[in-house]
Amino acid sequence: MATPKDVLKMIADNEVKFVDYRFTDTRGKEQHVSVPSHTVDEDKFETGHAFDGSSIAGWKGIEASDMLLIPEPSTARMDPFREESTLIMTCDVVEPSDMKGYDRDPRSLAKRAEAYLKSSGLGDTAYFGPEPEFFVFDGVTWNIDMSGCFVKIKSEEASWSTGIDYDGGNLAHRPSVKGGYFPVPPTDSFQDLRSEMCLLLEQQGVPVEVHHHEVAGPGQLEIGTKFATLVQRADWNQIMKYTIWNVAAAYGKTATFMPKPVVGDNGSGMHVHQSIWKDGQNLFAGNGYAGLSEFALYYIGGIIKHARALNAITNPGTNSYKRLVPHFEAPVKLAYSARNRSASIRIPYVANPKGRRIETRFPDPLANPYLAFSALMMAGLDGVMNKIHPGDPADKNLYDLPPEEDAKIPTVCSSLDQALEALDKDREFLTRGGVFSNAMIDAYIALKMDEVTRFRATTHPLEFDMYYGL
Repeated sequence: MATPKDVLKMIADNEVKFVDYRFTDTRGKEQHVSVPSHTVDEDKFETGHAFDGSSIAGWKGIEASDMLLIPEPSTARMDPFREESTLIMTCDVVEPSDMKGYDRDPRSLAKRAEAYLKSSGLGDTAYFGPEPEFFVFDGVTWNIDMSGCFVKIKSEEASWSTGIDYDGGNLAHRPSVKGGYFPVPPTDSFQDLRSEMCLLLEQQGVPVEVHHHEVAGPGQLEIGTKFATLVQRADWNQIMKYTIWNVAAAYGKTATFMPKPVVGDNGSGMHVHQSIWKDGQNLFAGNGYAGLSEFALYYIGGIIKHARALNAITNPGTNSYKRLVPHFEAPVKLAYSARNRSASIRIPYVANPKGRRIETRFPDPLANPYLAFSALMMAGLDGVMNKIHPGDPADKNLYDLPPEEDAKIPTVCSSLDQALEALDKDREFLTRGGVFSNAMIDAYIALKMDEVTRFRATTHPLEFDMYYGL
């Protein structure tokens, strides 16, 4: 574990000119403030850096705005994108009055979740391995005002670009709709871009396992990185987003983690692999279905029971529910299976029981990773504590069931407002051990309802198509 002395040596060795303090807001967006490196000493790791918490959406009121950023030495890394030598550190947001993690700081909340797991006696370590998918486009334009609205995506790789006469010619090799998984270059035009992303991720301490084109034709991509403990894996998710956005920008392109930017092609999910360990033993490994333990089955039961409340956190945008539509190969059915990718919880095949885990498939990469991983774990632990069995596995194709069978299987929410209502009613499992507070959940719901209201109040071009002539 790195110490403040290690960070100061790193600053000296790399002739660092600026130190960038990073933290994550409620929506999951990383924020930052930079200071000259000569202002950083060992005391800074105790006293922190002051900032105005009232300026962050969903946080403090103006009457209690002073907050502190406390940098964590183990997160120190060099920023590969800045012209001036810059060192980045991830911070916890702390209340100056008691020097405890701020109630609404996602990273502090995730640390409380890890502490709760240990205090419960059920386990001592939660491992998470998310798989965020993303799109890279050549450009995106949109406008929303009183005269109307539009969005236009530019993508040389998209099937709709076959008729465009580009400077230098139309090179013609491109994936078809849903044909991006996964032909070699030049059809896959993003090989070098992904490779650079991977090298820069590893340079920043995030181990990469795989990269490839995803199913959607116009630039849907995935970089697979190693699993880690809850807080560290959420930290890595933020490093991934920062790296992907900036490499894309360096190539003159734009990356997005929006779940459903393209109509009629696959959306981007963030399948989340997870397991609970105790004393070096994987508690999910056993002799039950697909090599699972009873502990793991109860954990699945907890996630299924609380899935609709979880949706508010794991699928936190109005756009999230454009992906979660029945009969479009989306993981909307709340069931589990070892073989069936149509189920919302899958048990991946592994040769070694140490790798036994579950994969929750309904989350998407718009989710704040600190909140999403914490909420998933809290739901799973509730299932273990209350022995919530998930029932029989679903080994049939859930996209093609007879209507009477289909009606018996519960589904995820179909809209953000529905998910927020579910969270409001089903929140007790999150508040145990003070992990989530009711005040934090209330503030989260209010923040997200603003998005719902804005979306409801904006006329959509599709409504002209459906209603203009009636």
